[in-house]
Amino acid sequence: MSEEHIENLSVGDTIKPQLRMVDLNLLTVFDAVMQVQNITRAAQMLGMSQPAVSNAVARLKIMFNDELFVRYGRGIQPTARAYQLFGSVRQALQLIQNELPGAGFDPLTSDRTFNLCVCSPLDNQLTSLIYNQVKQAAPNIQLLFKSSLNQNIEHQLRYQETEFVIGYDEFRRPEFNCIPLFRDEMVLVASSEHPRVNNLLREGDVYREHHAVVSLERFASFSAPWYDSVEKQACIAYQGTALTSVLNVVSQTQLVAIAPRWLAEEFSDSLNLQITSLPLKLNSRTCYLSWHEAAARDKGHQWMEELLTQVCHR
Repeated sequence: MSEEHIENLSVGDTIKPQLRMVDLNLLTVFDAVMQVQNITRAAQMLGMSQPAVSNAVARLKIMFNDELFVRYGRGIQPTARAYQLFGSVRQALQLIQNELPGAGFDPLTSDRTFNLCVCSPLDNQLTSLIYNQVKQAAPNIQLLFKSSLNQNIEHQLRYQETEFVIGYDEFRRPEFNCIPLFRDEMVLVASSEHPRVNNLLREGDVYREHHAVVSLERFASFSAPWYDSVEKQACIAYQGTALTSVLNVVSQTQLVAIAPRWLAEEFSDSLNLQITSLPLKLNSRTCYLSWHEAAARDKGHQWMEELLTQVCHR
């Protein structure tokens, strides 16, 4: 192509897809449908009629050359392409929303819902603190808590099905933000009647005892880092669903368990437990607040990030 021809090309003559030919209002429909995965509820959220949303979805399918949504039970299920688009579309809409006149987030009037995962055993200490602090600062905001991760957690964070994770596991992919909140000392816990706890001074002594743990079959089990070999797993005599139930079993047997000091001390009197230092290399763990970078420009998300950091930092 000659230089003269290139100079005569207008913006409309470029070979790239024509963004000006796209109805960008369709993207707000896509975002709403992805969030609720139901045409009727998306219409209610947007203040549109159901036929109008259905028509918008049909146009979106043509725009992206993909089905995007397929029927699933009483709702609809996004396709792989829809999930692929969702993070980018939501981030773009948030960037635009943040630049509009009067755009902002007012916690006193917002009725937004936040989905949080406060991983066990941290939920014992942090869930009530977070709930009470949010209700004081933003009485109309709804909080939905869960206490365990699953294998889809990165997907859930990416598409903001879960917005924040507070836990001992660090997300190492570059698209995740993780900030350290505090570091917990880990201790060895046993019944006050256990005859040998004060003599467990070396790693070999610890693993010669029978242990109670949080089930290693659970995704991101709290106990898993201490039982990373067949030899170490051989000492496990009980696997429970939560660390509180593990401590209860320990209190009535000669089993031992590894737990955060604050949790062990919380139950030491009621369960008649004894606590001793943990003679292992891994004797502390850092708690992180994590989220996906796609949500970072959302002012409501920023407000919640700051509140969680203040509440949980110690």
